[in-house]
Amino acid sequence: MCKFKWNEALAVTRNLNVIVTMKIPEGKTQYHFNTDAFVVLGTAVIQTEVQALQSLIPRIDDLFAEACRLILACEGRVVVIGMGKSGHIGKKIAATFASTGTPAFFVHPGEAAHGDLGMLTDKDVVFALSNSGDTDEILAILPVIKRLGIPFITLTGNLSSRIAEFADVAIDVGVEKEACPLGLAPTASTTAALVMGDALAIALLEARGFSAEDFARSHPKGRLGRRLLLQLADIMHTGTAMPRITTGAPVGDALVEMTRTQLGTAVVVNTDNRVLGIFTDGDLRRALDRKVNIHSACIDDLMTDGCITVPPHILAAEGLALMENHKINALIVVDDEKRLVGVLNMHDLLRSGVL
Repeated sequence: MCKFKWNEALAVTRNLNVIVTMKIPEGKTQYHFNTDAFVVLGTAVIQTEVQALQSLIPRIDDLFAEACRLILACEGRVVVIGMGKSGHIGKKIAATFASTGTPAFFVHPGEAAHGDLGMLTDKDVVFALSNSGDTDEILAILPVIKRLGIPFITLTGNLSSRIAEFADVAIDVGVEKEACPLGLAPTASTTAALVMGDALAIALLEARGFSAEDFARSHPKGRLGRRLLLQLADIMHTGTAMPRITTGAPVGDALVEMTRTQLGTAVVVNTDNRVLGIFTDGDLRRALDRKVNIHSACIDDLMTDGCITVPPHILAAEGLALMENHKINALIVVDDEKRLVGVLNMHDLLRSGVL
């Protein structure tokens, strides 16, 4: 891939005469860029960062594997530290570790030197980010880390730095240049550190056998968490909230129950509370089409027997699939002896966020 040069990009924008300044009455400077300039400069940024990321691939080596082994062997937490923009990236890496099976948290190195080092234990691993490798706030706490005798891993852009020399594992995330044309704002370097952190997190995820169900347990409020954790027992209607009538009752009793519970169905049970059938809005319409006298009819004659029942411990997402496959709007939940324990409908699944 050919390298995109910032000087060439800037020359293009200037040749297009797109940088124009003018004074407005309030004394502020107003800048005018046309579409071509934004496209040229935006493309230069992305190409620069892509090149930086491609340079990381050969650095996934034995040192990378050793960092993974140290973290896997950790009996405590991965304590991530970093200053400035490296700190922001460190927070993201710590969050990714924590949500993918590697317990981790971020500590600001400046605060660490003023008491927060008390969070460290001799079972932890310290994971430091420093592009220069000479961040004063991190250097100040290295003696404490040494006394604890805990593993120290760093992502750095300078393998000759003091932090890199102190580390048990120093992974090179240095970049040839920043995406900033001034070469000052951390851009490509922070992207490289973030991606290396992702590479470590996912390698560890695979090594731990971390599953979608494990991920869901860390994200119970997310859609994936709800689909993989929420059971019918968590959302079904129980007790007096269930629309239930006994065999032999008149259809009118079923209509009263359907109105009371507003679930559009009534479950027909015997005297032992075992499910015999279901009466729904659809059954009512079909009875009216046949000119059945619903005031005198018995529920046993109009209910749908052999209805689908499910246990309470199945996932709500499985219940949803059953309802969709069988084109039904309600589910009857029973125990091992086919006794009624719950009822739910499509609206309950909607409210739960499974859909």
